[in-house]
Amino acid sequence: MNQLFWLRSDLRVADNTALAAAMNAGPTIALYLITPTQWLAHDDAACKIDFRLRNLRALSARLAALNVPMLIRCVADWQAVPAQILGICHEHHVDGVHINDEYGVNEQRRDDATAEALQRNGKTLHRHLDQLLFAPGSVKTLAGECFKVFSQFRKVCYARLSYSLPHCLPVPAAQAPMCIASDPVPNTVDGFALPDDALQAYWPAGEDAALTRLGAFAQQALADYQLSRDFPAEPGTSQISPYLAAGVVSPRQCLHAALAENQGELDSGNPGAVTWINELLWREFYKHILVSYPRVSMGRAFRTETDALPWRHAPDELIAWQQGRTGFPIIDAAMRQLLSTGWMHNRLRMVTAMFLSKNLLIDWREGERWFMQHLIDGDLAANNGGWQWSASTGTDSVPYFRLFNPLSQSTRFDPDGRFLRHWLPELGHLNGREIHNPAKQNGLFASIDYPPPVVDLPMSRARALTAFRQLGETL
Repeated sequence: MNQLFWLRSDLRVADNTALAAAMNAGPTIALYLITPTQWLAHDDAACKIDFRLRNLRALSARLAALNVPMLIRCVADWQAVPAQILGICHEHHVDGVHINDEYGVNEQRRDDATAEALQRNGKTLHRHLDQLLFAPGSVKTLAGECFKVFSQFRKVCYARLSYSLPHCLPVPAAQAPMCIASDPVPNTVDGFALPDDALQAYWPAGEDAALTRLGAFAQQALADYQLSRDFPAEPGTSQISPYLAAGVVSPRQCLHAALAENQGELDSGNPGAVTWINELLWREFYKHILVSYPRVSMGRAFRTETDALPWRHAPDELIAWQQGRTGFPIIDAAMRQLLSTGWMHNRLRMVTAMFLSKNLLIDWREGERWFMQHLIDGDLAANNGGWQWSASTGTDSVPYFRLFNPLSQSTRFDPDGRFLRHWLPELGHLNGREIHNPAKQNGLFASIDYPPPVVDLPMSRARALTAFRQLGETL
């Protein structure tokens, strides 16, 4: 009997657990489901959908070399998925369906419903661990609970990796040709605008592009990662996150790339490699949280008491933040980077998130949604985890009284204003001191086409601290 490999966030042929298992079990057909209504409901960015389609086209060629036909089907949302999968199984005499697990509440419900429909019809859904190093629920405290503190989670992960390092699977051998034609991958999907050529060029599609970028980072920038990663004008980060989110590269491939440059060391050796491996484990940590505490993928705070915070309804300030017109150059440059490239430097994700949730005291969920609507690397667990960390509503989050000052963050991490000048050309003529805080320049500010600050920083800090303190007093 034939096997069906249902593609989701795993758009590659190398080190693909479900693909390897399916092809080992029998003649395999690949399937990708386009679900526009579901994507819109999940706030998926147009550039993210375009990136997936471009990677699907590259993947189709790789699968063709393995004689694996790729079917493309379109259904509105995930409620229609079980019937669609079952219909394909009947049409192509499929006995087993293979998937790499996904971890949001809606994803789990979709897969459970599909498994039940297949079982009722004498077929089996085979689930595989792929987008994580460890299965959720397998890294526990001594009390058998999910870790809530990252440092403790990381320690156990290091211990397990030191004696049982997951290996990368090779590209499967080609199977015998099947008399099934592959479907063309559409260029666009209704409801999702096509991004401009510059954005597409910045994020080339395909496994070769992903591995080239990973290799270049590992060889050229990994050693200095811990020193350069916080400076947005420097090429100090891997920028591999879109490829991880779409599954064009696996976390195992990333881990092995770092280990290869660090003589196999996990938590010692080169500080840059150790720091980057920690970032991979933060990604792992947030997905484990997503499974153990489903409320975080349902619009709830991890720390449920913080849902009572008096978030402000300030639509004008929210729009100013969204469009990069707050009057704080580091915030505005970061937001314009997001709008233009579909990506934002990680240090600036924290700075902009803290500014919205604390200085403006606007509900972190507004920011979480805006990021998902524009990020090419939008990932529910990572995005939610980062926002709740910054807003002090999440697990192992920053203390509520810690607020990043956007002015000091700007002068510290973009001292000569190179990043600011790139994204804020209207400030390009200002010197290194003036550009970080143009509103402070006497008589100069009025001649600049740049908005005044939307908030007074000392006042906004005091307001945020009062809100959190009062919350504690009422609980």
